[in-house]
Amino acid sequence: MFKHTRKLQYNAKPDRPDPLMARRLQESLGGQWGEVTGMMSYLSQGWASTGDEKYKDLLLATGTEEMAHVEMISTMIAYLLEGAPMHATEEEMRKDPALAAVIGGMDPEHAIVHGMTAGLNNPNGAAWNAGYTTSSGNLVADMRFNVVRESEARLQVSRLYYMTEDKGVRDMLRFLLARETQHQLQFIKAQEELEEKYGVIVPGDMKDIEHQEFSHVLMDFSDGGGAKAFEGQTAKDGEKFTYQADPEAMGGLPKNKPADKRLHNNQG
Repeated sequence: MFKHTRKLQYNAKPDRPDPLMARRLQESLGGQWGEVTGMMSYLSQGWASTGDEKYKDLLLATGTEEMAHVEMISTMIAYLLEGAPMHATEEEMRKDPALAAVIGGMDPEHAIVHGMTAGLNNPNGAAWNAGYTTSSGNLVADMRFNVVRESEARLQVSRLYYMTEDKGVRDMLRFLLARETQHQLQFIKAQEELEEKYGVIVPGDMKDIEHQEFSHVLMDFSDGGGAKAFEGQTAKDGEKFTYQADPEAMGGLPKNKPADKRLHNNQG
């Protein structure tokens, strides 16, 4: 159960409207690594978790916080769109290149679809989709995804920070940077604890089934020789890497039977 508090988690008001920055912020809202992805991934992982309550609560707490970040960015985008030009004529834009540049750089969906508010899409109008999320039912795999998600999100927020001089926008982004630091660190810690408990390979119960002679071989399929860099070093699971240059094909030639000719319009 969720209960909404109308106060924002942190300040989300710019110094002045800026529809171009509003468009850019859509990436941190509805892009692949944005806040909606974090919200839905962490909540889904928490709801799916039937193991240690500590990790379940961590995921649900963080997913709920991501709701607050969705609200903050949505609010900021709405403020940035206040007073944005919507009805300028072609003649007006010819007379005012600055106006033309603003209108040309705006996200048309902000006006056409969302009534000058935020939408769940990226800056190019591609709608957010559930395929961005991960909830596998395996906590080690999911925590690793979460570290990547927070890393990518923080990277993008850092780039957005340098795309504006607006102190209000920067203040909100500085807060998001700090929270993404915390989230990376907590998910790294959870990952390490889970690896200690279940092992570093996902899933950890298939070692006796896999062809172990191939499980630590650096097969070099590049002429740059980079794969050889770890030869002889110990992997995280305690076993050493070996190296194989120019691996040979081991599978032989496939000899599939032809499909029924009635399925084709030719005799191939």
